[in-house]
Amino acid sequence: MPLPLPRQMILVLALWAFGAFAATGSAVAGTVTVFAAASLKTALDEIAAAFTGESGSRVRLVYGGSSALARQLQHGAPANLFLSANAAWMDAVAADGLLAEGTRSDLLTNRLVLIAGTGEEGGALALEAGVDLAARLKGGRLAVALVDAVPAGIYARAALQSLGLWEALADRLAQAGSVSGALRLVASGAAPLGIVYATDAAASPDVRVLGVFPEDSHPPIRYPVAVLADGDGPEARAFLDFLKGPRAADIFRTRGFGLVGDPS
Repeated sequence: MPLPLPRQMILVLALWAFGAFAATGSAVAGTVTVFAAASLKTALDEIAAAFTGESGSRVRLVYGGSSALARQLQHGAPANLFLSANAAWMDAVAADGLLAEGTRSDLLTNRLVLIAGTGEEGGALALEAGVDLAARLKGGRLAVALVDAVPAGIYARAALQSLGLWEALADRLAQAGSVSGALRLVASGAAPLGIVYATDAAASPDVRVLGVFPEDSHPPIRYPVAVLADGDGPEARAFLDFLKGPRAADIFRTRGFGLVGDPS
């Protein structure tokens, strides 16, 4: 017959059990790591703060060009979610079997715009075939994200090709590693003009929009989101649900994004 435990031992075990339970409960409020396209920074910073306020879970946001982020994920970088600025880089991650099944969907839309610094002289431009962007550069360069890798740059090249402007401008580009980098080149005066997303232009007081590229001049701009298989779990799913919920939708719209499924 087992001997009864001393009263002090019972108290110690009870306190240990309570501590273990509390530790388990507090572990739910951990950290969600999100790899996200640089163009999402203004909106996601606000959304992450709102999620943390509601859930207690911290969101670690890692921003960059979608191509660079996808390659990091392919090389084993740990993350819970990936938000890409185009489908192709999400496809690349999916092809390596890195996405949690059934979590991928298109979340947001955007527009492509031509910007200038606030000190640049000249009025708005109708972005159509025959527009003389080369003359408007006045010997300077056109800032774009990398046209062979970064989604914003890929869209920019497609738009210029569609409007018959590519040959005149291909050797006059200042290419940056992300759309945010292209925006900074214009905002700082290093480049007189640039092509960025409408949301980036709206977030910067140092640039102005000269024109909006026709939607049919480039592939549709879509931002897919997915949970990573190795980072799947309740907190990752909770943040994915929050991104698709009404509070995040309001923030995205305020920052100029469209939501897939919204009336155009």
